[in-house]
Amino acid sequence: MFTIDLPQQIETRLLILAMSTGRTIEYCAREAILDYIDEIEERCLARQRAEAILALRASKLDGPG
Repeated sequence: MFTIDLPQQIETRLLILAMSTGRTIEYCAREAILDYIDEIEERCLARQRAEAILALRASKLDGPG
């Protein structure tokens, strides 16, 4: 467990979100962090796939002709 110091603007946005959804601030923050992690992981996987495809294409171009 750890704590995060957030700028007042973000804290206010989280509070408004929590109040409007009936959830806790902690729940909203946790979901936001999980969504961000998922998005970054997906980007990394997409980049790795793209690099693998480019490497495969390059190896085919460099292969016997």
